[in-house]
Amino acid sequence: MVAIKKIKIDGEEIHIFNSAIYIFESSSGCTLELDMIVSEIAVKKYNKVENVIIEIELEDGRIINSIMHVKILSGGLPQLNLFCELDDLHEYEDFARVNENDSWFPSIEDSITLEEIRKVEMPMEDCSIKLKLPIDQVEWLKSQKKSTLSELFQEFVRDYWNKGS
Repeated sequence: MVAIKKIKIDGEEIHIFNSAIYIFESSSGCTLELDMIVSEIAVKKYNKVENVIIEIELEDGRIINSIMHVKILSGGLPQLNLFCELDDLHEYEDFARVNENDSWFPSIEDSITLEEIRKVEMPMEDCSIKLKLPIDQVEWLKSQKKSTLSELFQEFVRDYWNKGS
């Protein structure tokens, strides 16, 4: 099986936790498929993108440059599936092949957890909280910058988690 060393999407290197590159054979032709476990941030970034320019560096030193279509795979871990049609299969003879009638597909989710992914790249989300507080606390909170409040609440939640466990 061919192993991937590095991937760049639109010129930017992307952190991959696991990947599989293979030829998908169907009645309509063959496609080069790249399945990747990536961060939630990467999925969000490419969620509304249809095509990307990709550079794949393989462990054996070969480099594949292509324009590929993007598909977000829902389910377990955050995944991207990139694919493009192939005319000449001679360059890809050592790649794994998957037929549309096969029940086997490369499994890339084994031994990786969402917690491990978030240790590398933690997504940040907006959060609104409705509280009933004394007026002096409300006034103080309103006078603070958003970044200060974010730090304050992150620290509070972390301390509270640690106290509880």
